[in-house]
Amino acid sequence: MLSGTLDRASFLKIALLCEVNWTSYIKNYQSYLKIERGLSNNTIENYSFDVERLCLFLDQNQIQVSPVQIAEETIQQFIYSVSKQVNARSQARIISGLKSFFNYLVFEDYRNNNPLELIETPKTGRKLPDTLAIEEIDALINAIDLSSNEGERNRAMLETLYGCGLRVSELVSLKISDLFFEEGFVKITGKGNKQRFVPIGDLTQKYIQLYKENVRNHVSVKKGFEDTLFLNRRGGQLTRAMIFTIIKDLAVKVNLNKTISPHTLRHSFATHLLENGADLRSIQLMLGHESITTTEIYVHLDRKFLTEVMNTYHPRKN
Repeated sequence: MLSGTLDRASFLKIALLCEVNWTSYIKNYQSYLKIERGLSNNTIENYSFDVERLCLFLDQNQIQVSPVQIAEETIQQFIYSVSKQVNARSQARIISGLKSFFNYLVFEDYRNNNPLELIETPKTGRKLPDTLAIEEIDALINAIDLSSNEGERNRAMLETLYGCGLRVSELVSLKISDLFFEEGFVKITGKGNKQRFVPIGDLTQKYIQLYKENVRNHVSVKKGFEDTLFLNRRGGQLTRAMIFTIIKDLAVKVNLNKTISPHTLRHSFATHLLENGADLRSIQLMLGHESITTTEIYVHLDRKFLTEVMNTYHPRKN
């Protein structure tokens, strides 16, 4: 997301570098995103980061201007500077984040226009998500060392990621009280704290039960994590970074020459459902997408599947 020449520590100094009025506007904006729009802390942090990056640019160039007074020309200078540091996709995301901030200022009557209104977002094209074949997912899971306690846990986690199509943040925050195995569902808390029920298959239930009975029941659980399903060896909640590492290590172990992440399993979940005849609306509900358009982007349609659809359903297929 960020240029390699800038790290998070640099941006932590921004509150001291920015004018006080920028800091207060950013804090009010964060409250708006949390209360009015119900966004998650991670999303709010990303939105705020775009504004903080603009603040740093203003300070480095000794430009003293408030968010109410800043003009399109100054924003253009910032965008031009950013374009030398990040790719088009990251640049587009930064512009989108800034547009959101200034739309908030217009909404609150601090400004009467958005200085990014006429600034074009670079065209990035539609990036189809990477997916894995069923055989590749099986290979990853079969490569897990089950002789260790972490192995039982990791198998249950990967089966849950793929079997339920979860985001990694949803996996690490999954609660024991969210499991409704008798009904065949798990309750998932997604983006913006929105909840949904996702079907869970017998195989995934089986591996979760094995982990709970053979591993989790013998872990000394830290206070506050009594209801958290997947625990680290110290009895606390796993981090998203740990899940990334587990999956990347398994990919190396099976010589999988693909760049994968936990989200790859989510994409594969949606793709395999679609290829086996599931409708987009059902997949949308399971993934927790507000818009069907988002589901269409996430789901990778290969040509073979499209050909099969044509041959099966078109009235003039013969």
